[in-house]
Amino acid sequence: MQMTARKPKPKAEEQAKVAKPVEAKAHSHLDPSSLSPNEVTILAETFRLLGDPSRLKIILSCMPGPISVGDIAEKLDLSLSLVSHHLRLLRGARLVKGERHAKQIFYEIADHHVSHVLQDMAIHIAEDHADE
Repeated sequence: MQMTARKPKPKAEEQAKVAKPVEAKAHSHLDPSSLSPNEVTILAETFRLLGDPSRLKIILSCMPGPISVGDIAEKLDLSLSLVSHHLRLLRGARLVKGERHAKQIFYEIADHHVSHVLQDMAIHIAEDHADE
């Protein structure tokens, strides 16, 4: 009987890259009032995640471009474990994405939608509201 070497099973991260993308609804002109109850819940959870000052600082640190967990921790004077915990939550909400380079993972904003929301809100709070 001839033995053949088995291919190692791909890691979940690699499987996700190979997996066929799920067809998304066309959201280019989405009417926010037409969100399903589940989508409203997901949106509320997303804003809840961004409501934590440490998580918000972490995601803002990722805006200029990829940054390592260690650099985020040092820049914000937070522990590595706390930064990693927050990044796991932000990654789960698809707000940031990570890419491994050797032994480090570098995080950046997941897509232009996330960066636009953050930029728009930063502009909004910086606007002069003297007329109020």
